[in-house]
Amino acid sequence: MSKVYFKKVEHNSNPKTVSKISQELLDKVITEEDISLEKEIPLKVHFGEKGNVTFIGAENFDGIIDYLQQKNIKTSFMESSVLYGGQRFKRELHLNTAKEHGFTRLPVIIADGELGEDFVEVEINKNHFKKCKIGREFSKYNQFVVISHFKGHMLAGFGGAIKQLSMGFASKGGKLAMHMGTKPHIINKRCRKCNLCKQRCNENAITISEKSFIDHNKCVGCGACVSICPYKAATIISLKSVLRMFGFGNPFKEKLVEYAYAAQKGKKNIYINFAISIACGCDCEPKKLKILIDDIGILASTDPVAIDKACYDLAKYKGKKFKGFDTFKYAEKIGLGSSNYNLIEV
Repeated sequence: MSKVYFKKVEHNSNPKTVSKISQELLDKVITEEDISLEKEIPLKVHFGEKGNVTFIGAENFDGIIDYLQQKNIKTSFMESSVLYGGQRFKRELHLNTAKEHGFTRLPVIIADGELGEDFVEVEINKNHFKKCKIGREFSKYNQFVVISHFKGHMLAGFGGAIKQLSMGFASKGGKLAMHMGTKPHIINKRCRKCNLCKQRCNENAITISEKSFIDHNKCVGCGACVSICPYKAATIISLKSVLRMFGFGNPFKEKLVEYAYAAQKGKKNIYINFAISIACGCDCEPKKLKILIDDIGILASTDPVAIDKACYDLAKYKGKKFKGFDTFKYAEKIGLGSSNYNLIEV
């Protein structure tokens, strides 16, 4: 049975209070679980999409940063590019968003390259994926503090540590594989024969001619061509991909779990979930979201499944039952973690 350390917060507590609690819980889980710390431990965070106001602000993490720096541990903020358009689609725009949202205390590393195309493959040999595309920079570290915002999500039912591991660590190609299970193609009536996509393709999979096309036998689905095309000629959008994106014929939640398994494989992570500002949707949505229930608290664990299940149960106790319960069953089945936990209130 996994241990989950928990401390309540008052609704709408100020960031200084939240920061102090998060530091206390980090120290608690490290001490109680006798965790050895690496010399460099990045913080996996979410910077929030431009226009979103319910993401967890950078000032809430000051206590965690203070704790690590007091132990002379080097740290940074780490993220990966998103699949869709917006202000976190490319590294330069992503860095600007991080700065605008106050993530300036530490260096910021976008783990999957300029356009989300830089990855390593992690072998897992599970039901849906044999290998998973994880942002290359993530592979350079043995330990992360994975900081997650527990909230709702249209497709997954809820978002927390499992989703932060899967979508958060995946390169753009990995996100594509989870969401749509398809590869890009070229819309020839939009193509201006500029060759930008061909020059960017590391697999030599693109032919630019009177009828341009992408060879799917060579394409690895990294998404670089989609990112770089100024005319939106390289695209992942089709009727089949849209249907799969919304869950039709696509076991999305199981794919999330498998990518989470790949992201944490061989690592000694610490998980901290912020069950505050519990909104109806994802921090990726560029708008103000509805808050569903009052703040619950902060949780810490070494088990991503246990910490998410504790958040799920606490939210249910508060009156909000999220969808996505079957995520826990599959996560246990493949060995990601345990849904049986001991909640230890600090």
